[in-house]
Amino acid sequence: MPAPYSYDLRKKAIEAVKRGHKKIHVCRLFKISRNTLDLWLKREKETGDYVAIADKQGRDSKIKDEEKFKLFIRENNGKTQTKIAELWGNNITQQNISYACQKLGITRKKNLRISGKK
Repeated sequence: MPAPYSYDLRKKAIEAVKRGHKKIHVCRLFKISRNTLDLWLKREKETGDYVAIADKQGRDSKIKDEEKFKLFIRENNGKTQTKIAELWGNNITQQNISYACQKLGITRKKNLRISGKK
């Protein structure tokens, strides 16, 4: 995703329009599209400012209550992530449990595999 235009550029373009310059001339001068300028003016009219909207990366976590999840993990400490996902319910997968544990700094229990050596 491209970086947003600087606040300084936005300020100069909007001030030029407010001083009476035509939008098309302002767009050519600052090398921005007419749609971009219109969006900035619309945002200023609605919110009072034209700062870039912070882009949130990723999706929301499926596990909403972190404290409840921490307590659940402590109670089921000996189980694998797959088993914890089954017990938690709510259409949660092992990967969801893994991401939540990583976010909270909780290490995971690995599967115990029995080797063929004696």
